Order: sequence, then C-alpha cells, then structure tokens
Amino acid sequence: MASCSRWLALLLLLLSLLGGGSSQNSSTPRGCGLDLPARYAALCDLEAVWGIVLEAVAGAGALTAVLLGLVLLCRLPFIGEKEKRSSVGLLLLVLLGALGLFALSFTYIIQPDERVCIARRALWGVLFALCFSCLLAQGWRLRKLVRHGKSPGGWQLAWLALSLTLVQVIIAAEWLVLTVVREGKPACQYLPLDFTLASSYVLALLLAALALSTFSLCGKFRKWKRNGVCLVLTCLLSVLLWAAWVGFYLYGNEALGRSPLWDAPALAVALVSHGWVLLLFHAIPEVHCCVLPAPPPSAPDYFDTTQPPPRLRETSFDEDMPIPHRPYMENQAFSFDEHNAALRAGGYRNGNMGPRPSAPFRSNVYQPTEMAVVLNGGTIPSAPPTYTGRHLW
Repeated sequence: MASCSRWLALLLLLLSLLGGGSSQNSSTPRGCGLDLPARYAALCDLEAVWGIVLEAVAGAGALTAVLLGLVLLCRLPFIGEKEKRSSVGLLLLVLLGALGLFALSFTYIIQPDERVCIARRALWGVLFALCFSCLLAQGWRLRKLVRHGKSPGGWQLAWLALSLTLVQVIIAAEWLVLTVVREGKPACQYLPLDFTLASSYVLALLLAALALSTFSLCGKFRKWKRNGVCLVLTCLLSVLLWAAWVGFYLYGNEALGRSPLWDAPALAVALVSHGWVLLLFHAIPEVHCCVLPAPPPSAPDYFDTTQPPPRLRETSFDEDMPIPHRPYMENQAFSFDEHNAALRAGGYRNGNMGPRPSAPFRSNVYQPTEMAVVLNGGTIPSAPPTYTGRHLW
C-alpha cells in the first residue's frame, strides 16, 4: 500500500511538471528555448522567419570575411610584388568593416533597449564610413597604378582610410551627446530623417569613391583595369542599395503603413546586403589578385608600346668565344717578308680590302691553314712535295 501511494505521488509530480511546461511553452515562441528572454525571440521564432533567414545570411557573411582575412594573412609572406602588398592593409580594413556590418545586423533583429540603440546610432555610420573610405583609398591607388604603374605605400593608404573614418566618429559622437546627454532624450527616440542626415558624410564618401574609381579605367597599364572594373561595380551597387534603403526607410514604410514596425528589418537588410556586396565584388577579387602568384617571365612583346624596351646585349660575341692560340703568327719574319714582297710586287686594289698581292707571288708561297697548324702539333708545316702553287684565279 505504501508503495502504491509512493508511485501515485511521483505520477502527480510528473503531471504537474508537464502542465507547468505546457503553460510556459504556450507563452514561448515556437522554435525557442524555455530560458530564452523575450527580447531575443526574433532570433529563433519560426513564425517570424525573416529573423532566422537574416541571421543565417549574416552569419555566413561573417564567416566568409574571417576566412578571407586568415587566407590573406597566411599568404602575406609569399606576396613579393610591392604593388600587391600595398593593398593588404586596405583589404583587412574592408573585411573588418564588413564583419562589423554583419555583426551590427543582429542588433536590429532583437528588441532594442538603451544600450542597443546607442550601438545602432554610433556604429552604423562609423562602419559604413570605414568601408567607403577604404573604397576611396583603393580608387586613388588604382588611379596611380593605371597611369604610372606605381602604387602609394600601404601605410599611406591605411592612414588615409582611418583619417576619413575619424570624421564620422566625431559626427556620431556629437549627435549622441547633443540628443542623449544634453537634451536627456532616450537613445531609442529619434526620427528617421535625423538618422539619415547623420549619415550624410557617409554618402559623400561613397559618391567620391564612385567618381574616383572611374578614373582607374583610363591609363596605359592595362593590368590593373580589371581591379578598376570591380571597384566601379562595388561603388555603383552600393549607391543603388543606399538609395533603396533610404527611400524605403523614409517614405516606403509610411506609404505602406508599416512605419515603426518595419524600420528595424529594413535597416538590417541594408546592412547584410551591403556587406555581401563588399565581399563579392571587392574583397574576394582583390584577395584572389593578391595571393595569385606572379606569371613566369615570357618573351618581350615588341609590338606593346607600354612595356619598356628590352635591354640589348652590350658585349660582342668575340668576348664569349675563346680564340685559340695561333703559333704561326709568332713567325714575324715570315709575315713581314710576305708583306714587303707584296708591296714590291705591286698588285691592285680590291674594294675596301686594300692592295692585294699579285697572283704570281701568292701562287708560289705556301700558306698553311689553321687546321694544318693544329694537326702538325703547333709548328708550321712545310709544303708537300706535290705542291706547285695555289692558284686563286
């Protein structure tokens, strides 16, 4: 009897736990855990699929940016060309900015509070300014490469990008100080127009990068024009995306009657799409160009006027070919007697070769060849018994 009562109490305890769990599950979104706070429900709510899809796309982009950075750092010691090494710093900054864009998109999926809103307002313009200032510095670099074949230093390009980003840092800090600290307004209370106007400097950077990237298509060094095409596409798509999210954020939500509800999803989609544009059209081609080994030296193209003329051989062939010792030339008496006899005998001139000895004299003098001297052991051989003279004409 006691055992039956004990089993009955255990059964009642299990039913109470299941009943409490079912009541808790009724208030928890489907797909989320029991202990997950309500503010993070959009990350796993199966009824609101946009958060899960956007989270997956942003996570894939962040992983891609990290892998590209690791590949670039591992291949850095093997990049020998100075022109390619100068873009490594800019590429790392672009990857860092893209990683920040993907990470910031998660703050627009969860429910906001004061800290989340401060992060949104402070990092939005700064991350975009970092990416677009790198594009602007890349346009300056490609313009130098296409026209002169030389690139500015990597430290100069990195400092230029960071200096341009610092301006947006000051703008965002002043906006937060004036609205949150001085006026005492909540960080989440701001108008969409104010948010857009605070990013005006970012839009100016993007337009300047687009204008400068077009100059990278004109020059005599065609090797770098492919990089210029990728840069122009990146800037052009970024301008189109920027115009799309600004128009939807300011006017589209009000026209559809979804003004406060779709503001955060629209900004999150803008962050993720900009990050993938930077990866696909700029970071991946530039990393591939950097890690690609230099082609082997080939024969110079004499019809390509952009290449410097090949260096001609300055030494003569006589310096490379050893001249054998000619022992018969040591017989000075023989050579002088022959020369004097030729002068006494007269002769005629044969073009530019000077006076030529007469035929009777040359036909009666035995003149051994170099091969005959070598075969005779280095001494001048005597005329054979059957030699009657060498008639040249």
